[in-house]
Amino acid sequence: MKNLLAFLLLFTSVISFSQELTGNELLEKAIQFHDPNNNWNTFKGELFVTMETPKSSPRKSRVRINLPEQYFLVKAIKDTVVTEYAIHKGDCSMAINGNTNPSEELKKKFGLSCERAKLYKNYYTYLYGLPMKLKDEGTIIHQNVEKKLFKGKEYLVLKVTYTKDVGKDTWYFYFNPKNYAMEVYQFFKETKDSGEYIVLSGLEMINEIKMPKNRAWYYNKDNVYLGTDILSKNK
Repeated sequence: MKNLLAFLLLFTSVISFSQELTGNELLEKAIQFHDPNNNWNTFKGELFVTMETPKSSPRKSRVRINLPEQYFLVKAIKDTVVTEYAIHKGDCSMAINGNTNPSEELKKKFGLSCERAKLYKNYYTYLYGLPMKLKDEGTIIHQNVEKKLFKGKEYLVLKVTYTKDVGKDTWYFYFNPKNYAMEVYQFFKETKDSGEYIVLSGLEMINEIKMPKNRAWYYNKDNVYLGTDILSKNK
């Protein structure tokens, strides 16, 4: 009986502790799991990402990120088309099938633009920099941590919004209550039934950072599967 009472007391204290975590405390624990040596702020490395989508051929991308030098590059191959975007300290460049000075006609045909280069930069640095990127300026961490079930599994959920100059979407990050690993995130736009959720699985260790290996994307509205990003260290 004493052992049972001791176990119940311990179990209750663990549940109580998780409920009492503030948003900032949960974020710190998640960062400690994914980036214990604080390597993201000086990240310099390569990611190889394969995007698989229904009824379409895969897109294979080599991504270089050098945060100290403010440099980003993505070179993507899909079927017979090779696109390349680079941004260095705000200056952008692009290429198509090896042509580093594409004409306006080629840019229009393949949708090449500095706006797209920035989109890719924001996409890769934000998603592969999570949860560390949640400490960026303009990020609003809501302090009330909720416990929610998602697809039958219990999570600690962190709500995040942004200042007007950063973004309008509302994000929810789902963390494993045992080790604080990020396993799901979800965003909603201003319209009803909008946005998507992303299920994470596996881990890839890159520069001593635990990054999710697989990101499977779905619509919030009807759970329609959109595609999966698969991360690897090598081509």
